[in-house]
Parts: sequence; C-alpha cells; structure tokens
Amino acid sequence: MLDRFRLDGKVCVVTGAGRGIGRGIALGLAAAGARVVVAARRTHEIDAVAAEIVAAGGEALAVTADVVQPDDNDRLAAAAVERFGRLDAWISNAGGSDERIMRLLPDVPMHQWDEQIGLNLTAPWLGAQAALRHLGEGGSVVTISSMAAGRPSVNNGPYAIAKAGVNQMTTTLAAEVAARGIRVNAVSPGPIPTEVFMEALKLTPEQLPMIAKNVPLGRLGEPEDVAAAVVYLVSPAASWVTGQVLTVNGGIG
Repeated sequence: MLDRFRLDGKVCVVTGAGRGIGRGIALGLAAAGARVVVAARRTHEIDAVAAEIVAAGGEALAVTADVVQPDDNDRLAAAAVERFGRLDAWISNAGGSDERIMRLLPDVPMHQWDEQIGLNLTAPWLGAQAALRHLGEGGSVVTISSMAAGRPSVNNGPYAIAKAGVNQMTTTLAAEVAARGIRVNAVSPGPIPTEVFMEALKLTPEQLPMIAKNVPLGRLGEPEDVAAAVVYLVSPAASWVTGQVLTVNGGIG
C-alpha cells in the first residue's frame, strides 16, 4: 500500500515554491521520489529550494516565472519537459497578495481587485491550460485554495472571492478532462503562519497561541501538512479521486 504513495520518476511543477507552503510542497514531492520543477518570481529563493532538494539526493530544476503571465506558464511547462522528458503534475500554489492591505469590499481599489483575482484565480487557470498541453493519462493538476473561499471574509473579500473561483474551476476542469484520464483536485488549508500569513493579518508570534486555541486539534498548520495532502493527490493512491477540495485545517468548522 505505501508504494502507491511513491512518486518515483514523476515530474512535478510547483509554483510559488520559493518559501512557505510552496517550499514545503516542493520538498515533500521530492522526498516521495518526484523530480521537481521549482518556480517563483524570486530567483534566489527557488535556487535555494532546488539546491536543498539536490543536497538530499533528489532532482530539481529552478525556473524563474511570473505565473500571472500566460507565456511564463507555457515556458515553465516546456522547461519541465525539456529537462526531464515529461510532465506528470502541476501544483498551482502561487497566490496571496503583493499589496498586503486589508480593506472592506466597498473600499477596494481597482488595482487591488485586479491583482488579487489575477494572482489567485487567473494564474491557476493559466497554469492548468499550460499543463494540459503536456499532461497525459494519469496526470494531475492540484490547486491551492483557502478556507476563506467558503465563508464571509471581512476585509479580505477579493482573495476569498478568487479562491471560491478556484474551487469552481477545479471541479469544472476535473469534469472536463476526466475522459483524458487526468485528475484535478484542490487543497484548502487552514491557518498556517507563513510569512505572507503573518504580514497580511498583521500578527506577531506572541498572538499565534491564541489563534491555535481555536483549532480543535490544538495547533496551527505547517507547510508539511499541505505537502502531505498534495503528495497523496498526485500519487497513484488517489487514482480514483478527482474534482475534490480536500480541507486540511485541524478540524475547524
């Protein structure tokens, strides 16, 4: 049974992989045997992640890319195929916000709306399009959603709306490509104190224990928690799983 979770020989692209959850996903896939294409806008960060994978005995390629740009997604997919000869999984993790200012929806300026929708919804759609030009039977697309997608998200509306769109895109795309033997799923994480999470919510480390008290399992998440879910979803163990949004949140209702 455990062999079904192995990814030996698989080639996986991870966007937003320079830090936080994306870094955790890249390292997790590599530990399961995958060859990982590590992508993000900050070259020094993805170079460090790729070097970490190689130092642990894995194979990795760092590709600097801005996944809001259609051409960058195509270039990223092509780089994976050129280097490793195939593409098996595309994980759209890049997201969040460049402008970390919380506003009520009536006060959101157009530039912030466009940036949030572009990074959190358009980019995963573009990534899926690029990946599907190369994925064959048994291939997989995984999007990273958010708990914010399914509930009111005061002061964080554009992000939540974009992630709700990601969930709809995931389930629709899964139905559209199932006949090709390609699976599409999402992971919806709960609170994980990454750098972006801390900055966006203006939190200090001293406040984290109070937030953890609201989690039934008694702790905040870690990037490895999301990585484990992604490894499962792209592995043969999930070969009969598609169109699902897997919530990883410590039991938060």
